[in-house]
Amino acid sequence: MQGNGKINILAFVKFHSVMGLILGLIFGILYSFGGAIIDALVTLEILSPVAMETPGLSYGTFLAFGALIGMPLIGLAAGFCMGIIEVVLYKIFSKWLGNLEIDFERKG
Repeated sequence: MQGNGKINILAFVKFHSVMGLILGLIFGILYSFGGAIIDALVTLEILSPVAMETPGLSYGTFLAFGALIGMPLIGLAAGFCMGIIEVVLYKIFSKWLGNLEIDFERKG
């Protein structure tokens, strides 16, 4: 199957948006739970509050869990914007560089 230079823009942008959402969720989990563990260790005096530059468990620890909502939303928006930018760039450069050829065959 030969590529014809046509990309389903909505499908491409949705794919990038979902990928950004998933990455944002992963990073949000790492950020919020990682910060909570560090703050708990400082509170238990296992780590030095001076070295870690944190007072331990505090209101800031609670706010860090906002990353579980904020980072996926940021990833979603970034994926949406990148999807649109990539489609526009593809449409511009495919005229000079040739069309993209992808062949997906279903087995079974």
